[in-house]
Amino acid sequence: MESNLQNVHLNDTHVALGAKMVPFAGFNMPVLYTNLIEEHVCVRNAVGVFDVSHMGEFFLKGEKALDLIQFVCSNDASKLTDGKVQYSCLPNDQGGIVDDLLVYRVNANEYILVVNASNIEKDWNWISSHNSFGVEMTNRSDEYSLFAVQGPKAAGVLQHLTSVDLASMPYYSFKIGAMAGFEDVIISNTGYTGAGGFEIYVKNENALAMWNAIFEAGASEGIKPVGLGARDTLRTEMGYCLYGHDIDDTTSPIEAGLGWITSFNKDFIMKDHHAKIKAEGPSKKLVGFEMIDRGIPRQHYPILDAAGNVIGEVTSGTQSPNLSKGIGMGYVAARESAVGTEIYISIREKSLKAQIVKMPFI
Repeated sequence: MESNLQNVHLNDTHVALGAKMVPFAGFNMPVLYTNLIEEHVCVRNAVGVFDVSHMGEFFLKGEKALDLIQFVCSNDASKLTDGKVQYSCLPNDQGGIVDDLLVYRVNANEYILVVNASNIEKDWNWISSHNSFGVEMTNRSDEYSLFAVQGPKAAGVLQHLTSVDLASMPYYSFKIGAMAGFEDVIISNTGYTGAGGFEIYVKNENALAMWNAIFEAGASEGIKPVGLGARDTLRTEMGYCLYGHDIDDTTSPIEAGLGWITSFNKDFIMKDHHAKIKAEGPSKKLVGFEMIDRGIPRQHYPILDAAGNVIGEVTSGTQSPNLSKGIGMGYVAARESAVGTEIYISIREKSLKAQIVKMPFI
């Protein structure tokens, strides 16, 4: 095991639960507790809990906090009102993406940015280097634990623990309130599964008590701890991008199908570059595909046309528990990207037939 791995606050809890721990994004993380299919189905049909405390939290304060966010992010954060959340990305100065992230507006002068674990230091340095606005920035990633309570029964389970009316909270909104007897918990109607649910940000010193309270409240609904394995199959079924796979330092948000989080009515880093790609049309596009032949696509597998020419590469792939077939995402030449196009995935030197489909897959 890598010696410089960080542990999440509840590492010992996961080990005691029998979790298989693996290195992920610089952290020792639970990838599996029992069975991937079982954990996946539990989230789709009932409720499961992921410990995603490896994620980073930056707190930005000041009269010009919005100005800084507007410049470093692709999406238009001026549309946010108090208690709203926005998905965005940080364009780099090479035409790619530093990271994708969530922007939380607490009030007009206070925001929280939630970033990917593997990019905490990179993102911090990048945003800091553009902070000519005098914004007070605090990296509180090491202070918070984050539990993603996901699935159709998540709201009902969590409602036992809080007086905040969860049913009335719109998707991509949040409240700061009391939960399980702890004040100032960030309760966010967000998630990475497409199954609905909430993400709970709690101070580390209260994390174990919160984890136990959630499981006690969900016992009658068959609540289970869920690992990163099912998190990956769930997000792939929804066609959600994963940094380091479907987006990275070399991909434009336009190529990745993230034009909807790229707002050209304000200035941001490399705005003109991405506007040009949008105007001219990208040379490659991120597409979703389903396997027709039996096979599981994996990252970096070549994508071929009928003549055997390489036209792209798989960025994410898995066996879909819901569809019982191989599904994946990858970049292909724009001319080959139409829904319905027959493609081939090179798996162990065999060309296996697949078809480009509209995402999400389910």
